[in-house]
Amino acid sequence: MWRSVKNIYHLFQAIAANILYGFPARGLTIIGVTGTDGKTTTASLLFHILHQAGYKAALISTVGANINGKASDIGFHVTTPGRFAIQSYLKKAKKAGVKYVVLEVTSHALDQYRAYGIPFAVGVVTNINREHLDYHKTYDRYVAAKAKLLKAAKIAVVNKDDMSYKHLKKYVKRKKVVTYGFKKDSDINPHMFPFQTKLIGQFNTYNCLAAIAALRQLHIPDEVIRRGIASFKAPAGRQEIVYNKEFMVINDFAHTPQSFASVLPEIKHMTKNRLIHVFGSAAKRDTYKRPEMGKISSEYADVIILTAEDPRDEPVEKIMDAIASGIKKNKKDVFKIADRKEAIAFAISLAHKGDVILLTGKGHEKSINYGKGEQPWDETEIALAAIRNKK
Repeated sequence: MWRSVKNIYHLFQAIAANILYGFPARGLTIIGVTGTDGKTTTASLLFHILHQAGYKAALISTVGANINGKASDIGFHVTTPGRFAIQSYLKKAKKAGVKYVVLEVTSHALDQYRAYGIPFAVGVVTNINREHLDYHKTYDRYVAAKAKLLKAAKIAVVNKDDMSYKHLKKYVKRKKVVTYGFKKDSDINPHMFPFQTKLIGQFNTYNCLAAIAALRQLHIPDEVIRRGIASFKAPAGRQEIVYNKEFMVINDFAHTPQSFASVLPEIKHMTKNRLIHVFGSAAKRDTYKRPEMGKISSEYADVIILTAEDPRDEPVEKIMDAIASGIKKNKKDVFKIADRKEAIAFAISLAHKGDVILLTGKGHEKSINYGKGEQPWDETEIALAAIRNKK
């Protein structure tokens, strides 16, 4: 009840922001991207393809804003900026002569009207798994929040292979719907649109298919799309190879059971010796997923190091114990180190030739919260410092 009342206030703010900045979204071709996992990579890929091909484009995503090649940070722990900030970015984009805008949109942002008034040309859903139920309470309400993007868009692009597809269909009955997936009954699939990519994993193939489906609806030439996909590198904190000599260190934002189930098998496949996995789980998020993440990690990792990931006001030890409850009982090499910096250093101290150290949960984020507010954090730099000390 209180949230509904609060969202009315958010709606009035959104209307005010549109008026204040002169409805800057009008005249722009805007692609919205939402989903539980993969939205940042998909949004970044869309922008890369357009920008590389010479189109004037802008990107507003988790990793920051980029207006026609000029990048800026959008702040700590932010995916979709606030209602006034987003209109400000759109106005800057319009002033810069941008034609295409790629906007990453969270379920929270959609529920809170941060993207209100934006005429999306295409709305893309990557997947919808059980996440953020601390906020949405039920999976159906979570899907309904994501579906707001599709209802606001002229064309809906959805993953036919994902469990959310059957739930989303009722929201897009009167829309033009384009599906993508691995099977031939999808509108866009690898059989009818073959391509080459540097990205690893089946999950990234889905991200590529989503981008293809969206851009073809905007009549971007197929050769431009293929060329952009082939040259694209994962954004910061997404399967980012931090170090690759005698051993490898990878930094990835994966923080849900589904993302673990997607990323870990791929990393395990490329590991020559041991897979060392460093991760935790944030407070004020769905607690159900903690043991599930532990279970999935224990299926692939040879060494597990549990640590902090924005514990906020919840004891790190309690979170680590919850994760550990799902780890296979025969798994011997399990360590608990509350301080994340120490945990990373310990993981690197263990590394031998052929090992892969996978750091998950923080990715690109520039802050960490131990219960005393946001503190500066850079996962990649901390890992590199630990590697220098090892030498």
